[in-house]
Amino acid sequence: MPVTRLKLGKLKVVRRQLLQRYEHQPFVSCLAGLYGCQWRRYQRARAQPGECCCSKVECGSFGLLILTFFLSFLFLYFWSEAQNDYNDFDWFNFGTLGFWFPWSLVLLVVAASLFTYIALLLVLAVCLLSEGQRLYLHWSHKTGIVVTLAFSVTATAILSDLWSKEWKTLLLSLQVTAPFLHVAAVSLMAVLSWPIALHFFRMNKKVRQVAVLGLYLSMLFSLYLVPLGMYSPCIKEAGTLGPAPRLIGHRGAPMLAPENTVMSFEKAVETGGEGLETDVTISYDGIPFLMHDSTLRRTTNVAEVFPNRTHLDASMFTWSELQQLNAGDWFLSRDPFGTVSSLSEVDRLQAQNQSVPSLAQFLEVAARGGRLVLFDLRRPPYGHPYSQSYINTTLQVVQAHINSSQVLWLPSEDRELVQAVDPELQQTSGEKASIQELTDSHITRLNLHYSTMSQQQISKYQSVNISTNLYVISQPWLYTLAWCAGAQSVTTNSIHVLSNINKPLFLMTPEEYSLMWILTDAVSALLIIAIFIFHCKYQSVNISTNLYVISQPWLYTLAWCAGAQSVTTNSIHVLSNINKPLFLMTPEEYSLMWILTDAVSALLIIAIFIFHWWRERGLPFWSGSRQTHENGPYSKFRTELSDVWSISSVNVRPDLRSTPNSPGTPHLPTITEE
Repeated sequence: MPVTRLKLGKLKVVRRQLLQRYEHQPFVSCLAGLYGCQWRRYQRARAQPGECCCSKVECGSFGLLILTFFLSFLFLYFWSEAQNDYNDFDWFNFGTLGFWFPWSLVLLVVAASLFTYIALLLVLAVCLLSEGQRLYLHWSHKTGIVVTLAFSVTATAILSDLWSKEWKTLLLSLQVTAPFLHVAAVSLMAVLSWPIALHFFRMNKKVRQVAVLGLYLSMLFSLYLVPLGMYSPCIKEAGTLGPAPRLIGHRGAPMLAPENTVMSFEKAVETGGEGLETDVTISYDGIPFLMHDSTLRRTTNVAEVFPNRTHLDASMFTWSELQQLNAGDWFLSRDPFGTVSSLSEVDRLQAQNQSVPSLAQFLEVAARGGRLVLFDLRRPPYGHPYSQSYINTTLQVVQAHINSSQVLWLPSEDRELVQAVDPELQQTSGEKASIQELTDSHITRLNLHYSTMSQQQISKYQSVNISTNLYVISQPWLYTLAWCAGAQSVTTNSIHVLSNINKPLFLMTPEEYSLMWILTDAVSALLIIAIFIFHCKYQSVNISTNLYVISQPWLYTLAWCAGAQSVTTNSIHVLSNINKPLFLMTPEEYSLMWILTDAVSALLIIAIFIFHWWRERGLPFWSGSRQTHENGPYSKFRTELSDVWSISSVNVRPDLRSTPNSPGTPHLPTITEE
């Protein structure tokens, strides 16, 4: 191929690489601008091979960003899964602050917004690392990270202190969401393998490489093994799923009508509820009525009718006074569940005119629909006329208005007396106990908070015909979990929603889950290995190497032959004149040089040994030469380095020769050179 054509081909490759780099600039500019406000090219820099992706300060900022991401995600997940109890949280704040506000939704929106902000920053950082850019986080983003971190930690600490039972809800949620969270986490690790592999092969320190790769692989293998410790009642053999739990309306249908009103219970019956739950209080004149709170302030207009008695116990009002109160306006004005807008004009008008109902009215609604009833009975305060007889008063009303077999009797006071008076009542306990204790108390049903849900315990109680009711379950995922755990019934605020669920939202066999788990891990592992192999080969052919500091021609020759693309030098005026390596040969030339050197040196050494062997034996070196004795002339050749001494004639003085008769020490012969 002609030289000019070869050079032209190289120029085309360089041009294409430059164009690719230029086309990436708008994308990189956008990333760097959003992450660090570095919109201009001169403001940013690429991480050179062997360099860290950022300074120590920026490394700290990036680490803080990762920490904030996980903590903000933890709080967002915690609070989103607590949605089942938002109504309780808002009413708790109402009782504390004295006014209604949907704090739960505000907290959810703030948590979601902050997490989204942190997640976007992390995505920008990962994209910049994937492009080989050095990280620089703008100070405004650093402030945002600190604010988000402080909010997440503070909110989590406060809610953990005031509402610690919600952590049990979070653990329950993992029994449904863990398989999907596992897939999402493994997918995230596969995505992160790209920038990690890129910078792993660009590092020139083994310690740093081992640390990065070790941390990444430890997290990856931990995720791979997480399913081994996962448990979910919704992972069960085909055909072992029991019937759907029956629905009991919590204070009726509080999302469709004001709680604890006749309208609310009628709505619960209409939407498919098989039971009705309420709270009973005794009025000052002995009429059992429905009221959950100890005061009338939350669910009535007592502040308008009796402004001086707003904090008075509800049982201190007479029945005639209670009939003067409106029990529906608050529902329309505060909209506790955000469902008022879905009501028709007729329903709104009906809700607006609701009053405080009596226990007798409630029982009549249940009797007409053939529904079960479950209620808490609150003991009147000390000094109330019926503080000692409230159970008998309530029992008389029950027996007068409904079949006793439809009543789940929950009050634990005087249970033996109540059982003796009316044995047809379904004795219900609100606490766990041993099977022996429950059977001795004639307990046929347990009414437990959903956070205590346990498939093993539910099955154990079911084996002795003790049913389990879980309260309060309003979210479909919790209903799914209760269904898979074998609960016989649940108390709910969203009876109109759960009644439309025909099958669990999450249900699979152990074989299906194992296949899902193995496929996820195997595919991600192959993808990660492919990414690392790609970057290994890519870095080996596309990364230039500069050596410093080379000033000697022989070192320049060595760098040239080693393939270095550039060198840093102090003697540029000398090295620039070198047009070819000082030493360069082909393997054949070097082999010939090596063989000739060894052969010549071997022959020379053999010749030297033969020469000395020949001389020591006094053999003539050529024909016609004569050998002399010690007292005659002789020729002697001696080689020492490069000098050759030739002794042609030697005379020994006769007068210095010793005789046997001469005394003293004999004289040594003297050799004279002529």
